[in-house]
Amino acid sequence: MSKRLFDRVALIGIGLIGSSLARVLRRESPTTTIIACARRAETLEAVRRLEIADETTDDPAVAVAGADLVVIATPLSAYGEIGRRIAPVLREGALVTDVGSVKGAAIAALRPELPSRVHFVPGHPVAGTEHSGPEAGFAELFQDRWCILTPPPGTAPEAVARITALWEQAGMRVVTMEAEHHDKVLAVTSHLPHLIAYTIVGTATELGQDLQSEVVAFSAGGFRDFTRIAASDPVMWRDIFLENREAVLELLQRFSEDLTALQRAIRRGDGETLHKWFTRTRAIRRSIIEAKQA
Repeated sequence: MSKRLFDRVALIGIGLIGSSLARVLRRESPTTTIIACARRAETLEAVRRLEIADETTDDPAVAVAGADLVVIATPLSAYGEIGRRIAPVLREGALVTDVGSVKGAAIAALRPELPSRVHFVPGHPVAGTEHSGPEAGFAELFQDRWCILTPPPGTAPEAVARITALWEQAGMRVVTMEAEHHDKVLAVTSHLPHLIAYTIVGTATELGQDLQSEVVAFSAGGFRDFTRIAASDPVMWRDIFLENREAVLELLQRFSEDLTALQRAIRRGDGETLHKWFTRTRAIRRSIIEAKQA
């Protein structure tokens, strides 16, 4: 059994990430009390059936009362309202963190709402699947993945250390960086790829019915992988693209220019350019495998 880091943990949002963290806490710290908060009665019923929390509620203020750790794991668009509702009842010295994919937006929404008596350490466990809901979670989701913390200037080092220990207990490698830098990095590694996947799968839905049925029937690895990515939670990804729009649009412009260059090479039969491009990008895949992030 691992060391108990927290006595009472409130999980605001109990989807894939929240329920996976609940399972980690069950495994590593079974004496920690877990409170799960969600809006939908069906979600809370699933939590009770799965026995991944000790208490359930649909009221964030009720969930955080007395908690020494609060983890916000909802879509980004809900952050501001959650911050306003929980602020009056947060206990002194409590740690508040989140798991959102756009850290600038998380800080802008939550920091003004939270009282000075608590510690706010924004975080992003870079792990996931295309599935959602409490049934989709599993404790091994975070193993050997990266968690990025983006504590604002002035954050107490001991608060950062405690959140670091939480994610290390889940099996993650933890690093800290500035929120703006995080959002640019994730625009490249996650947000733009998802946007491309949604676009390609959306294009397939516009094909004629006979061709569309054959695309589905004969889906090879490439298209199949795109459909997996494009099956991700639409609410979460709507919020990500809206909240990280500047970084995404900048990367999208560069991608568009590169795509135009490849289009030109194909039109001109320029095999040398295509071969150089594909050779260089192949090396990226090899480096990802070597980093054990495949």
